[in-house]
Amino acid sequence: MKILLLEDDTILSQTLCEILNQHGFEVTAVEKGEDAINMTFENRYDIYLFDINLPDINGIDLLKSLKEADDQTPTIFISANEDIQTIARGFDVGAEDYIKKPFMPEELLIRLNAKLSKKMMISCQDVRYNTLSGDIFVKDKKVYFSYAQFKLVDILFKNLNRTVSKDELLSVTEYHSDNALRVAITKLKTLLNIEIKNIRGVGYTIESC
Repeated sequence: MKILLLEDDTILSQTLCEILNQHGFEVTAVEKGEDAINMTFENRYDIYLFDINLPDINGIDLLKSLKEADDQTPTIFISANEDIQTIARGFDVGAEDYIKKPFMPEELLIRLNAKLSKKMMISCQDVRYNTLSGDIFVKDKKVYFSYAQFKLVDILFKNLNRTVSKDELLSVTEYHSDNALRVAITKLKTLLNIEIKNIRGVGYTIESC
């Protein structure tokens, strides 16, 4: 699981990285809000850990901007700020949780695992996709796919109700033409018993989930 950590306290940041890495998390640590923005443009994360009081951009304002850009990545604030209005504003802009400094590492791990366990299962109609294990179930029966088919399920389910471009779909699979992709999508619709809509000239999407 990939975490973006925004913390300007270098010692705390290094400590958190060590602990999280030991427990199987892949952590990218930055100290400035502007750097965090750049990283969200270039990468996809499973969760954000943001400090609130930063030298350049307030963590709450940063999250507000990300949410307005339709970034729905779960976010936990870590801060020594005890002002109830600040905490309330953090939740108002879309934070999932708040941890007050100082805190025990075990508390952070418990909260992270709780958030990620909810996120790792994506469901649509009779299909359930466990993004952590890679297991795909149709009506509670585990279904097996080829590598290319699995990659299609992965990217389409992680972008439910959004259109994924043909170029992006081709880039993550072994298909080399629009026609091959079209045939693969048709087979996938049958295997999953789910509608995958073709947005002409753009790409494909799974809607109404």
